[in-house]
Amino acid sequence: MDDTGVVRAPYLGRPLRLEPFRALSLAPSRIGDPTSARLYSRPYRGVASRISSWLARGDLREHRTLALYLHEYTAAGITVRGVVGILDVSHRTDEPGEAAVLPHEGVRTAQAEQLASRMRQMRVHPAPILLTYHAPDGVAELLDRVQSGPPEEQYDDHGGQHHRVWAITDESLIGRLREAWASQQALIADGHHRYAAYAELQGHAEPGDTTATDFGLAMLIDQDDTPLQLGAIHRVLAGVNLRDLRAAAEAVGAEWTAGSRDAALGRLGPGVMVVSDGRGWATLDVDTTDSPITGDVGYLHDRVLPELRRQPSRVMHAHQVDAALKRARPGRDIAVLLAAPTFDTILSSASIGQLLPEKATSFQPKPHPGVLIRLLDAARLEKSRH
Repeated sequence: MDDTGVVRAPYLGRPLRLEPFRALSLAPSRIGDPTSARLYSRPYRGVASRISSWLARGDLREHRTLALYLHEYTAAGITVRGVVGILDVSHRTDEPGEAAVLPHEGVRTAQAEQLASRMRQMRVHPAPILLTYHAPDGVAELLDRVQSGPPEEQYDDHGGQHHRVWAITDESLIGRLREAWASQQALIADGHHRYAAYAELQGHAEPGDTTATDFGLAMLIDQDDTPLQLGAIHRVLAGVNLRDLRAAAEAVGAEWTAGSRDAALGRLGPGVMVVSDGRGWATLDVDTTDSPITGDVGYLHDRVLPELRRQPSRVMHAHQVDAALKRARPGRDIAVLLAAPTFDTILSSASIGQLLPEKATSFQPKPHPGVLIRLLDAARLEKSRH
């Protein structure tokens, strides 16, 4: 991996392959509890002994058989289901059209390498990365069949999410899922840096460790079945005033319209950004015809910001409109509010190798960590299945 700046994580070559593993699970009272992060705290080489202690006292439990797991979770009234298994990361390709997994954001090399080092010491994947895709015909029906039986686990966690988990052990069903997935492409919805860390570990595996490092924990979600919701991530440009932003925007052909707060917020949507320093308000109409793949957020970062007389001292991110506006300060910091891109826009971008700017969108809801955990040293048990 490049040792500077923000880069694209490696493409994994097809087939898209998710394999059974033997999971660990936190006790329901521990899931969604911030104090559970202590299990993975420093020193990282002590995580294995902590896991043993938590197993002994019942804060962790070990699933008895190798399985794929159908995990359904409900958060804030939204229910999502996906299949959790270990993703084959051992194959590479240089062509996005041949990739099994598509990143849509760049990763910071140093952060990915730090995560890889931490995983190497901890010997555990605490939570799956989230992958989403358009499943082929028949997959939803196979999962419905799994859900027609009683779940292995059903509970409300400490943080208020509801979970149901089924272990998929039937060989014929697993075979049909493998066949359905093989030719598909999945988009990374959450976990770009962990995905890059999986690739880093696999590419620098120690002798005898390839069974563990050839795979990384992942959850595969059908965006046509129980979709993740896409939210915008707004920007706050530190050290930029409205006058300079207007000059930069108009220099690239965007239309600046000053107005009231209500008028501006009422127009927020695709092709229309809202800007404010907390006192002044305006809308920015942009024509993304020449760059439909990267959309509004790409237009802002690739065209408007380079035209600024003075670059922002920092670009901050906020998931909520109010949070972005609270950081705006007249004459000093500007909030730029954006509409969320669509899933297919992001997929189209990723499928031709075009990365969106960092933190371009947010996929929600995410499951609390700890429902399904992968212990790397259980890989010798997994090897017999692969």
